[in-house]
Amino acid sequence: MLNLILLGPPGAGKGTQAVKLKEKYSIPHISTGDIFRKNIKEGTELGIKAKMYMDKGELVPDDVVIGIALSRLCESDCEGGFLLDGFPRTVHQAEELSAFLADSGRALDLVLDINVDKDELVRRLSGRRVCKLCGATFHVTGMPPQKDGICDKCGGELLQRADDSEETVTNRIEVYNRQTMPLVDYYEKMGVIAHIDGAAGLENVFSEITKSIEA
Repeated sequence: MLNLILLGPPGAGKGTQAVKLKEKYSIPHISTGDIFRKNIKEGTELGIKAKMYMDKGELVPDDVVIGIALSRLCESDCEGGFLLDGFPRTVHQAEELSAFLADSGRALDLVLDINVDKDELVRRLSGRRVCKLCGATFHVTGMPPQKDGICDKCGGELLQRADDSEETVTNRIEVYNRQTMPLVDYYEKMGVIAHIDGAAGLENVFSEITKSIEA
């Protein structure tokens, strides 16, 4: 059993690393952001509520996030471990997670804290473009499509997410620093955190992560 958390500001590359970790260790990747976006796309009550906060770069309220995340951890595919991405975001959420795991006879193995400086984060996120149809991701400079504004995979229109505008990105980073950075101290005290250089390149970052897990 391997129970992991991915920490890091928006644009740190958590999603990319999560896919690789899911494949290597055969554990479910639980992204609260993906859960929210699915509900937004489907127009559910949860989606409408979450969208109001996400479009402004703000965090969705604790009670909503905690309910969703802990319910997901109760599903059968999490019995052999999990990889949390986007939860917890606050110390209160972390405390609720710790209590939940203790009650269910489980423990956290490692928190992976991926660090990238602010200027690089803004560059990464404000240049990101997502296909309206299939969800494929591109970047205006880092990974541009063959035809400007058109998805290479399905021919759909590429759009900038509302929460990827430069102003919103800057706000998202500030919100992260204010509300989520205290988690680093929380998990430092628990002795379960590893700090990862998120600017080292995709494969180097993954190598550093796996070494930390298997140390």
